[in-house]
Amino acid sequence: MSALSACYPRGATPGARLELTGSRLPVPADAPPRVWFGALDARVVAASSRSLSVIVPAGCEGGPTPVRVEGVDGDTLVVDIARTLATAIHQVDSPVCVPDGTIYATQSGSRDNKSDAPLYRIAPDGAREVLSVAIANPTSLALGPDDCVYVSSRFEGAVFRVDPRGQAELYANELGVATGLAFGKDGSLYVGDRAGSILRVMPGAPGEGRRQVETFASLPPSVAAFHLAMGPDDCLYVTTPTLASRDAIYRITPERQVDTWYSGFGRPQGLTFDRSGTMFVVDALAGSAGLYRIDMTTRTPEPELIVAAPPLVGVASHPHGGLVLAASDRLWRL
Repeated sequence: MSALSACYPRGATPGARLELTGSRLPVPADAPPRVWFGALDARVVAASSRSLSVIVPAGCEGGPTPVRVEGVDGDTLVVDIARTLATAIHQVDSPVCVPDGTIYATQSGSRDNKSDAPLYRIAPDGAREVLSVAIANPTSLALGPDDCVYVSSRFEGAVFRVDPRGQAELYANELGVATGLAFGKDGSLYVGDRAGSILRVMPGAPGEGRRQVETFASLPPSVAAFHLAMGPDDCLYVTTPTLASRDAIYRITPERQVDTWYSGFGRPQGLTFDRSGTMFVVDALAGSAGLYRIDMTTRTPEPELIVAAPPLVGVASHPHGGLVLAASDRLWRL
């Protein structure tokens, strides 16, 4: 008797590739079996009596979605499909979520291409608001201890503070090719200069004038952007995508010791931690792209692929539960 037994991974974005496994799966001689995600046909790209490789239909609305295979009776599998939140954006790094569930995203653009809508604010009901702030090429976002959103501009070498009214002011400048952002517990802002430095901007109230900036650590330069996240152990975790076949996640201790924490990813980019301290990191390398989860309580990192996806640039933990995933041109909620 034919039967489906599992899906790997259990989550996906529309357009991603999943592996369905089972026993005695039907493999017609003239064509692969039909597979449905809800009411939508999926494309089967490889088939055997034990597994099917399928592409999630682009029109999937998201949420728990039943998967059926032609000729297979019994219970269906249920896959978590990410819901599309926004398109026609340009992300370089992770989005940021504020406590009420509002999501900030960028329209970063290329050098000397200043967008009329450099920032977007997406309300919990899905409404999108344009923030016409004077920030060229917004790159990375971070939520500050004051509940304001901080935005780096890689071609201005600066960081701006955007308050809840949508008003922006310069927070710090002369920061090199300013990309990734993360705050420490003491209010210090860490900025990734993709030329090879992690800079520390000392805390201070808005409008206090020129801020003290120091080089906190040095790392290999990146061809794209540094991505930063502060871990539950008060260490800074950083990815620096290059053109190599393997890139590392680095850990920088409060004493400024730099360690290669994990080196098994292809091209790791955005990363975040949830309230339990679990790390989530996206890989953008074709063939291994997706969202990975890492249990920080183990002695050695063991990434688990939990969401199949096209190449991703970022991930953010949503305050109301779940995650927000970012490709360069769209956002999903899972």
